Amino acid sequence: MKSPTILIQCGHRDIAYMGNIYSTSSIQDRDLGYYKSLLEHGMVFEDRLLLNDRDEHGRYIDIVFPEKMPTAFVCNCDQVAYILCERLNAMGYRVPDDCSVVGFDNDVYATLSTPQLTTVEVDIVQMARMAVKTIMDKVANPSRHIVRVLVHGKIIYRDSVKTINKQFF
Repeated sequence: MKSPTILIQCGHRDIAYMGNIYSTSSIQDRDLGYYKSLLEHGMVFEDRLLLNDRDEHGRYIDIVFPEKMPTAFVCNCDQVAYILCERLNAMGYRVPDDCSVVGFDNDVYATLSTPQLTTVEVDIVQMARMAVKTIMDKVANPSRHIVRVLVHGKIIYRDSVKTINKQFF
């Protein structure tokens, strides 16, 4: 399940994505997953809801929020979600009462955040196995083309998402 789907099932329709899609391929993949999830649920992508978290050199930048605050945010990683929660709290917003936040990775930032983050845990062991298998296959067959491999994650439910209108799919 994709993180935007969690939010959509909780009734959110105004969902921002935070991450510079030009930073890394994994951030780009997560952005594409966000976009795909919107399409799968009949929602329209809005440019105002694509928020940069870093500059072209990968350094974090101040978050510029849209004029109309979304009800939820999907962040490209837990560190960005943590930074977002801190910023929202400083601005007087309460997560998840005023807006929900979801991250990726299930790293230390997910539990340092107040409230603790709902996040997508990446199966690092499976990812490492697939990487080793791909390398070994390439060594054994140098002419073989390397393809993308999908590694599934699982949702870790914590306290950063509020249901505003439960949806059933």
